[in-house]
Amino acid sequence: MGEAFAQAGYEVWVTDVDDAALARCPDAWTARRVDSSDDGQMRALFDEISVAGGLDVVCANAGVAGPTAHVEDVAWDDWKTCVDVTLGGAFLCAKYAAPMMKAAGQGAIVLTSSTAGVFGYPNRAPYSAAKWGVIGLMKTLAMELGPFGIRANAICPGAVEGPRMEGVLEREAAAKGMTRDAVYEGYASGTSLRTFVTAEDIANMAVFLASNGAQRVSGQVISVDGHTENPDPKP
Repeated sequence: MGEAFAQAGYEVWVTDVDDAALARCPDAWTARRVDSSDDGQMRALFDEISVAGGLDVVCANAGVAGPTAHVEDVAWDDWKTCVDVTLGGAFLCAKYAAPMMKAAGQGAIVLTSSTAGVFGYPNRAPYSAAKWGVIGLMKTLAMELGPFGIRANAICPGAVEGPRMEGVLEREAAAKGMTRDAVYEGYASGTSLRTFVTAEDIANMAVFLASNGAQRVSGQVISVDGHTENPDPKP
């Protein structure tokens, strides 16, 4: 997302809890170590952004996969971590971005949900619940902030190629007694395009939703997933 927004001419700020990831950010970006579920850290971040001149777009993309387990086996702490980061972080982004955007009379809020937030998904209770919550938050933001010229939308990625999804595949394979490749093929076969998506696909949609080309698009749940036909294909 940072790369896509930079290419579109935006000044980019990125937050993460991973120092190595922040170190890889280009020098032209502003990188800050922030836990998106920590109210004090998020408030301080947005105070700094306000002093720096405000913001036009906020993308609440932070999230954690959470455990892969039957609901009765999910530890409370694992539930809280997943929901606090994935849903709580999106809430805090909106909470502290809204005053700046209201003052400017415009703004775009892009939240990352998931196909799990549309269909649900077995053995992923914390993640699915958090991502459903993100959509409810987005709908509320669109209604509440629309009169101030602020738009809110949610992107629902399908299975995204990369390290996080690899972890999901390995855990699900173990939980179902399958191979990683069989789980991968199951996910892909559940989409009309028979494919995973890429981070670039999601980033391109985020830039579009922030652009003038989407100036009348708000309150929408937009899937970037190759069209999910079956969210939980069986082997």
